[in-house]
Amino acid sequence: MLMLGALGVVFGDIGTSPIYAFREAMHIRPGASTTSSEILGLLSLIVWALTLTVSLKYVFFVTRADNNGEGGTLSLMALARKTFTNPPIWITVLGVMGAAMFFGDAIITPAVSVLSAVEGVKLVAPGMERWIVPITLVIIIGVFAVQRFGTAKVSVVFGPVTGLWFLVLGLSGLVHIIAYPAVLLALNPFLGLEFLATHLGLSFIVIGAIFLAVTGAEALYVDLGHFGRKPIVIVWFALVFPCLLLNYFGQAAFVLQVGPENVESPFFEMQPDWALLPFVGLATMATIIASQAVISGTYSLTQQAIALNMLPRMVVTHTSETQSGQIYMPQINTMLMIGVLILVLMFRSSSALSHAYGIAVSGVMIMTLTLLVVVMWRNWKWHPAAVVAFGVVFAVIDGGFFAANASKLFQGGWVPAVVALAVAVIMWSWMAGRKRLAEKTRRDEVPLQFLVDNLAKKKPTLVPGTAVFLTSDIEGAPTALLHSLKHYKVLHEQNVILTVRTSVSPRVPDNEKVTIDAYNELFSRVVVTFGYMESPNIPKALVLARKLGWKFDIMSTSFFLSRRSLKAGPKSGSPLRYWQDRLFTRLAKNASDATEYFHIPTGRVVEIGTQVVL
Repeated sequence: MLMLGALGVVFGDIGTSPIYAFREAMHIRPGASTTSSEILGLLSLIVWALTLTVSLKYVFFVTRADNNGEGGTLSLMALARKTFTNPPIWITVLGVMGAAMFFGDAIITPAVSVLSAVEGVKLVAPGMERWIVPITLVIIIGVFAVQRFGTAKVSVVFGPVTGLWFLVLGLSGLVHIIAYPAVLLALNPFLGLEFLATHLGLSFIVIGAIFLAVTGAEALYVDLGHFGRKPIVIVWFALVFPCLLLNYFGQAAFVLQVGPENVESPFFEMQPDWALLPFVGLATMATIIASQAVISGTYSLTQQAIALNMLPRMVVTHTSETQSGQIYMPQINTMLMIGVLILVLMFRSSSALSHAYGIAVSGVMIMTLTLLVVVMWRNWKWHPAAVVAFGVVFAVIDGGFFAANASKLFQGGWVPAVVALAVAVIMWSWMAGRKRLAEKTRRDEVPLQFLVDNLAKKKPTLVPGTAVFLTSDIEGAPTALLHSLKHYKVLHEQNVILTVRTSVSPRVPDNEKVTIDAYNELFSRVVVTFGYMESPNIPKALVLARKLGWKFDIMSTSFFLSRRSLKAGPKSGSPLRYWQDRLFTRLAKNASDATEYFHIPTGRVVEIGTQVVL
């Protein structure tokens, strides 16, 4: 079932690349691919890009760099940070940039995938061309509408369809390979190098077009936590990779048979007339599925960023009782859908959108490679010479892809670049704002130990029950406790200072989740540690605390939370600082409620508000 699910979710994106990758490579420039050697050269470049970038780098190496089963740029960042006592800031910067670029890719993949498939209808019925964009918009709205049902239910439906898609890809390509077996000469990598050497003026454009064949590789790693490494590796080598190769070889064989000048869209035109209509329908279904890979990956990445305090809290809904990594985030879903719809309306064709495709994905690959090299050196303990050799080889490949895609910046590549920049600014402003808020709060607060000692000497009026005060600072007295004493002038018989922490590991075992220390008969310290892929559920964690000897009744327990009302400081500081503070305060106001985020019963919560000027 995991293999079937992985087939439906993980490989949908890269599985639809044959629709447009070879077509765009052929259309670099009129006359640039009119001979058999040029067609074989382009095919050779695609074959070896898939082999080196996806099979070798991602499937064989990157998926091994899992953080307790979880993948993605932020997981890799956390894994790299574990190897340092004091992690350098540049590792965090790489993680932020990689995550931001993935968001840039996430709004383009659904748009270009669905558009490219729906465009096949104009071959079946030319009069339908004006309906391509409206049909695409309806399909995209439908894709995002079903996300609330969860990855598991979606993948059960998508898996068999994607399996059929890959089999059809392979079979349709094999037919033309048998008719023109000379196309297998493209297995020679020197044909691709020869093409680049003889077309130096077009080499950047060629590489940018070839890169379309490997887009979707990053989904193999981001969705690692949904299915695990083994199902992904097996499905790739047993079905996906062979079928992709067969289809690309088949497209080239078809073009060489009929002549490059007679082919507009080899993927659709090489199908027999009787199969064209069902093939367009299947392609449309496959591209709908392709969107799922980046959508579910975006949920995972956002959840990790929230847990690592890189983004404000958002609503996270778990959609599976057995797979904790399968989640749905309504806010992210809505924002993605709006972005995708705007892109379709802006570009209106997959060819135009293909220029925008690539900068973000190739940027993610460079960030992943850099962090992977750190893990190889410090975590896997590879010999420095082997690390350098690996890094140099793939830096040349990934750097070439990024440079080629960067050359399309003003042809549409600015779209993912702007989205990535916006996300990076939001993440960096949130982290900087949290740091400044913590520093300001620490300056104004009373040391917890000092307060506990004083209250033990001079007890205020005690009332029955247990009070749990939530605080992120383990040393200072919670603001809610200070205001409660100031205004109510009473103290509960049992008072618990509760701090929730996020581990650098995706999940924390139950026997390591909770620690309890008693200050005196009135106060206790409870620290609950969740993994960054876990949903922080405080009531469940407190049930674990019973095993450590803490007896409490949830119905006689009150949870005290501090709700800070943030305001940006005066403009006396730098304009950048003032602008960043205003962005942070806006993000904080729109963050999800702590009560809902921590799953605390609403009837047991007391919120005490304070104003803080940054």
